[in-house]
Amino acid sequence: MNTNKNIIGLGAALVIASLAGVAQADDLLIIDLSVENQMTITATDGLSAADAAASSFTGVLLADFFNNTSTGLTITNGVGDLTVAGTSSDGSPSIFHSAGSAGLNIWSFTADAPAFTAGQVAFTGSGTWTIDAASYADMVGGNTSGDIYSPADSDDDIPGATYIGTYRVVPAPGSVALLGLGGLAATRRRR
Repeated sequence: MNTNKNIIGLGAALVIASLAGVAQADDLLIIDLSVENQMTITATDGLSAADAAASSFTGVLLADFFNNTSTGLTITNGVGDLTVAGTSSDGSPSIFHSAGSAGLNIWSFTADAPAFTAGQVAFTGSGTWTIDAASYADMVGGNTSGDIYSPADSDDDIPGATYIGTYRVVPAPGSVALLGLGGLAATRRRR
């Protein structure tokens, strides 16, 4: 009977340890959708999970960024210095959403030959894009976090790409409205 308790305890410990490992994944990029029809992506000091080839032409893929795969986003040039760490930014990072893909592609951010190194900071800088209303609505309706792969520009590239870390959307889509309602309720309550 004690053996069964030990096995169950060991199993529970393994599950907790594996969840802790998932929770320890570095968010490499933070996506801010709090301004209507605008997206800002900011690099963190998160470390790349693996060595990976990178290509400014192909770029990186924020997997499962969108819930809707039927629409595409035209190539959109941004402003800012977002780039792979260790490279110089060209000042005009681009984003792309291929119809049929749930991922958001970030590309054309440097003229250098970028590469990710395991255990090293993955990205530096930030970029901001003005987004049309329909694409912005798709972004706000998308996921709040996901994986980043390199090199990849659409879902079909993931099997041959390398996982390098995660991204997170803050505030989470919908939370801006909830914060506004919470502030309204707090204001009304004080009166």
